Amino acid sequence: MKQSLRVLALLGVIASQPLLAQDKANTAATESTAAAASTAPAATTPTTATAQAAPSEADLAWAAAEKVMTRGPAQVAVEQQATLDLPEGYLYVPKHEAQQLLEAWGNGQDSSVEGLVFPTQGDLQNWFLVVSWEKTGFIKDDDAKTWDPAEMLQSMKDGTEQMNAERKERGIPAMHVKDWAEVPNYDEKTHRLVWSLIASSEGETDTAQATINYNTVMLGREGKISMNMVTSVADLPALRPIANSLLAQLEYVKGKTYADFNESTDHVAEYGLAALVAGGLAAKKLGLFALAAAFFAKFAKLIIAGVVAIGYGVRKYLARNNTPSAS
Repeated sequence: MKQSLRVLALLGVIASQPLLAQDKANTAATESTAAAASTAPAATTPTTATAQAAPSEADLAWAAAEKVMTRGPAQVAVEQQATLDLPEGYLYVPKHEAQQLLEAWGNGQDSSVEGLVFPTQGDLQNWFLVVSWEKTGFIKDDDAKTWDPAEMLQSMKDGTEQMNAERKERGIPAMHVKDWAEVPNYDEKTHRLVWSLIASSEGETDTAQATINYNTVMLGREGKISMNMVTSVADLPALRPIANSLLAQLEYVKGKTYADFNESTDHVAEYGLAALVAGGLAAKKLGLFALAAAFFAKFAKLIIAGVVAIGYGVRKYLARNNTPSAS
């Protein structure tokens, strides 16, 4: 995959240490001058040990993740809100190590991240899935009946362009939203939402190789759980069924489901599904620019994390770790 970022190893240089020769004892007084010279103290000759590359931050983060990862089939708890029935052929990195791994890949700190899912089988392994929990309050879904995907797309384009000035100031390439990879689709029976955008960095011309987020969300009584796949546009058709099947394995525990909402006691989010999908649209209608800014900033970060992770070679780690190292 054509990469837009490079991962740099952190090199540790072993300092040079002089090797001091020891004087040989010479007790024979009758030895020749040549023999005496051969036993004279050797000149101190400094030598340099071969410099070796120290493990990178990403290597260390992955090593920590290997010690605690869970391999399917297994049932994984998500912040006492839900359970994920992890199928065979996948592994799950828990919260602390997942956050460290994303940070090592350049994604910054994100306390909402609960875990990462990686594939261990199949031909397509250049992807991963970010599991996040956000206590937003109960998100009303009635606006899904009337939203306009074309208007939402334009809003996201406008919001992204507004954020590009800040990106450039921070030395981050500008990002441009191109089109829907998947038009927002909400199932009001299961309260599951799916959508995906095609976006590219400044100067990137091969859209098929662009890294994207395939966003899957399940609403609950107190907030939402996101399971966002980071992959490429070209691989999305083959990976879409995988993302949706993993979302189907997620279930809220009793008392935390969307149907358990109590309007007399529970907190209601300040925005609905349209704002969840298109923060820019919400900003225009509700004045929630902070929400839009946070949305686009996080979207850009996951794009960058995906580029770095896929470029770094997630598959090489999985290939060397075929034997389960954790339950």
